Amino acid sequence: MIAYLPLISILAMIWLWRDTGDTANISAHAEATFWFVLPSLPMFLLVPAMLRSGFGFWTAMLTGCAITVAFFGILVWVGPRIGLRL
Repeated sequence: MIAYLPLISILAMIWLWRDTGDTANISAHAEATFWFVLPSLPMFLLVPAMLRSGFGFWTAMLTGCAITVAFFGILVWVGPRIGLRL
């Protein structure tokens, strides 16, 4: 997923440019992508740590997903309060 994210983001920006030519829209997309990637990053540290500690695969994955959802919720709640336009 991490490997594909830059490629998909680049393709989305190219398509936005081709379809609209709107640099403000492309800029907003790129910035939002940055902010929405951050809440998912802890999962990629938590899951391997849990697996190495002996937790089962599904327990580690579900915990990682739950943490990601919680961090997304925090971002959506805190973001506008600190001036982020998501």
